[in-house]
Amino acid sequence: MLENVTGMATDLTQQRQQAHRLIDRLPEAQISGLVRFLETIVDPVAAALEAAPPEDEEISEEEQSAAGQARQWLQQNGGRGIPHEEAMRRLELE
Repeated sequence: MLENVTGMATDLTQQRQQAHRLIDRLPEAQISGLVRFLETIVDPVAAALEAAPPEDEEISEEEQSAAGQARQWLQQNGGRGIPHEEAMRRLELE
């Protein structure tokens, strides 16, 4: 069993070394594209958020007021929200 684990670790090490060799051979102009590609593999959610268009919907005065009240409430409560269980109880969704 230990042989198999060691063999897999060696294979992974060899694959990483090969990946580094290939990256080192890339023309500089392609490095940034590769980095963006790797970022989408490693953290697809962050990459999607990064690529998302900017928010263009106008925020109403009512929404701004509600957000301000929420920030004020959080500040008055030590920056901590309501625990999930408490929110469910308050909303009578238990």
